[in-house]
Amino acid sequence: MTPVDPSPFKGKTGIRRLFNALGYSLDGLKAALQHEAAFRQLTVLAGVLIPVACVLSVSRLERVVLIAAVLATLAIELLNSAVEAAVDHTSLARHPLAKRAKDLGSAAQLVGLVNLAVVWGGIVGGG
Repeated sequence: MTPVDPSPFKGKTGIRRLFNALGYSLDGLKAALQHEAAFRQLTVLAGVLIPVACVLSVSRLERVVLIAAVLATLAIELLNSAVEAAVDHTSLARHPLAKRAKDLGSAAQLVGLVNLAVVWGGIVGGG
C-alpha cells in the first residue's frame, strides 16, 4: 500500500495547532451567528434555558443533562448548517441527493429538538 501524503493544510502541530483550531472554531461560531437564523434562535433559547437550568432545584446530574441537551441542539444546528453550505457550494441546482442531504440535516435537528423536549419535560415536568 502506498503511504498517503499528508494534507498541505495540516502543517501545524502542538500548541500552534490548538490556537489555529480555536480560531477556526470562533470563525465558525461568528459565521453561524451572522448567516444562520436558526442558530441565532437556538442561541436565544440556550440563553434562556441554561440559566434556568442553573437555578432549578434539581440534582447536579440532572442540571448537566438539561444543559447538555441544549448544547446538543446548537451542535446539531452547526452541523446542519455546514451540510447546507457544502451542498450549496457544490451546486445551487436542484438535485435529489442535495435535497436528501439537506433533509437529513434538518431531520437531525428535529431529533435534537425532540430530545431537548423529552429531557426537559422528563426532568422539569417531574416525569
